[in-house]
Amino acid sequence: MGKDIKLDAQTRGEGSATKLRSEGFVPAVVYGSGSENKNIGIKKVQLEKIYARLGETSLIDLKIDNGEALKVIIKDTQKDPLRNNITHIDFYVVNMKKPIDVTLPLRFTGEAKAVKELGGTLVTNLDAIEVRCLPGDLVESFDVDLSVLNTYEDSINVRDLKLPAGIEILSNLDGVVASVVMPQVEEPEKPTEVETDEKKGEESKAGKDQENKEEKK
Repeated sequence: MGKDIKLDAQTRGEGSATKLRSEGFVPAVVYGSGSENKNIGIKKVQLEKIYARLGETSLIDLKIDNGEALKVIIKDTQKDPLRNNITHIDFYVVNMKKPIDVTLPLRFTGEAKAVKELGGTLVTNLDAIEVRCLPGDLVESFDVDLSVLNTYEDSINVRDLKLPAGIEILSNLDGVVASVVMPQVEEPEKPTEVETDEKKGEESKAGKDQENKEEKK
């Protein structure tokens, strides 16, 4: 784990979520281990800064109404389909002594030799995997080094990912994360039957014209 991430919130009543958003807050709910469900509001600017930098797999110290901080993770988000900004968010309170299941994003680094030197096309089949770990062992993402892809026969499977100690992979170990395929070569289009018939007609007409010229001579 890196530096602790802190987020402030305030309890919200039964008022309209739309009104809350107009005041610069994002409606949210917090629930989970040893905590009752509570509706809260979080300053939009602060939330978006943290979310853009860390995503959904970081442990957050959530302080509600200046009370004791709760250890939470982001469980779910709702976004505006046009603006892509967060309109609602769910926080889950974790027990630091119990493992949790999360989706861990994969970040691709390096350059595949099969792409750079052979002209192949990189194919990434997975951009995240399911893992289980204690909350204190959470990481923001995992780097996948593409430089090991030297030929078209090479691939990176889930089982090849060497995650930090304490993180168990739940995804199918045989799943292909990334590979390189040969570039597709476009074959020239073959003339259609219509085109062939038209060509034959033109050749036949040209032949008759030539015969007529010879007869006139």
